[in-house]
Amino acid sequence: MALVLCDSMTRYTCMFAYKFCSFCGVELRYVDNLDSMCLIRVLLMISDVLHAGSGNKNAAKPLIAAEYVGVEIKLFSNFVMGVSNKTPEFLKMNPLGKVQWFTVLLIVGSCSETPEGPIFESNAIARYVTKLKDGNSLYGSSLIEYAHIEQWMDFSATEIDAGIARWLYPRAGLVVFIFLRLMVNSIVIMLFLKAEENAIAALKRSLGALNTHLASNTYLVGDSVTLADIIMTCNLSIGFRMILTKSFTSEFPHVERYFWTMVNQPNVAKILGEVKQTDSIPPPPSTKKPAQPKEPAKPKAKEEPKKEVKEPAKPKEVEAADEEEAPKPKPKNPLDLLPPSKMILDEWKRLYSNTKTNFREVAIKGFWDMYDPEGYSLWFCDYKYNDENTVSFVTLNKVSGFLQRMDLVRKYAFGKMLVIGQEGPYKVKGLWLFRGQEIPQFVIDECYDMELYDWKKVDLSDEDQKERVNQMIEDQEPFEGEPLLDAKCFK
Repeated sequence: MALVLCDSMTRYTCMFAYKFCSFCGVELRYVDNLDSMCLIRVLLMISDVLHAGSGNKNAAKPLIAAEYVGVEIKLFSNFVMGVSNKTPEFLKMNPLGKVQWFTVLLIVGSCSETPEGPIFESNAIARYVTKLKDGNSLYGSSLIEYAHIEQWMDFSATEIDAGIARWLYPRAGLVVFIFLRLMVNSIVIMLFLKAEENAIAALKRSLGALNTHLASNTYLVGDSVTLADIIMTCNLSIGFRMILTKSFTSEFPHVERYFWTMVNQPNVAKILGEVKQTDSIPPPPSTKKPAQPKEPAKPKAKEEPKKEVKEPAKPKEVEAADEEEAPKPKPKNPLDLLPPSKMILDEWKRLYSNTKTNFREVAIKGFWDMYDPEGYSLWFCDYKYNDENTVSFVTLNKVSGFLQRMDLVRKYAFGKMLVIGQEGPYKVKGLWLFRGQEIPQFVIDECYDMELYDWKKVDLSDEDQKERVNQMIEDQEPFEGEPLLDAKCFK
């Protein structure tokens, strides 16, 4: 956008315009026949500057509102999250250091500048933008519509946005994630799992209420887009992009229809860009400390060649001491010290993976031909807290996390984990093949999930237990009279 100046303007007007446009990054050009009052009107149109990072869903709210109202807002250039919002100048305008604030500059007369002051909080900024021009429909056409718009904006903030945040932010590492490896106490672990389940259950209730309303309404209020729709769409967008998978949102078809209708509106798409729904739920953040970057090696100064000086021979006692100080080799895994077994675990894993048809006749028969009851043992496991597995996604995540943390025993084990049931509460049962006659102690010590399961050694003299092993390896469905939600393999 360019701002034009002409001879008829006063020196003060031109000076102010130059400084103002330098701040806003607006190009200055010279054009005749433009009086000072006209300049004022132009400045009022371009005087709104939004300070936020690009791609911020909260910044998108006032930007989309501006598209509908017909007001131009300049996004503050060179904004760096964590840097720009920590400066004294920024904190003076927004004491919380949040990344959405709005500078409004009102001009009185032809050359005076009266700062009206900053605004922070994205919904407040969006409300201000909406009211910059009268006659737009973003706030409805009646008092009751205005109240309903405010109602849905509050619902979006307190139910949808907060609900998504309670589920997403711990997994994205944006808040403290209490599901830490150090917390091996099963009570602490269950507290986290319960907290996530509660967050998902609360979000489902909120989306269910929204889905019911949208079953008979195209938009939240009235027959056209309002500010409530803009706020709701922006809050939903981070969920769709980062954690609300298709299998999750399919339970709320009217919310899906509404969201995709909104993001494809030209004014919305211009700001949000292309929105792609995530394919997976983000895993918990790693608890491992990042490796410290190595300092670059300092270039060695050229040294003058030194004359070789023969060192006196070391006494034998000193040589022996040097040998003792040499680093000791890493201790072997206790399972490597067991007597050799005729069962080659990798051969069984290859057979399992490559068998696509006649699984019973090929893979199951091959397993028992290979199995060495002296070198390996089979174990059933049952999750202790199945009554809490009410949400399918959380239950599947529990199992996936367990298998990830079992990676330390991959060389010595094979496992099958079944999630059973058509609806919650789901049952989680497993079958594990371990090297040796007992569950390796280092697995019990390192993988805290082990405490969450009851373990029972398979009695191979019992034909019913042996058949149960076959069924679990084969993913037989129904299993024990119930359908399988999922079956996962550790190999």
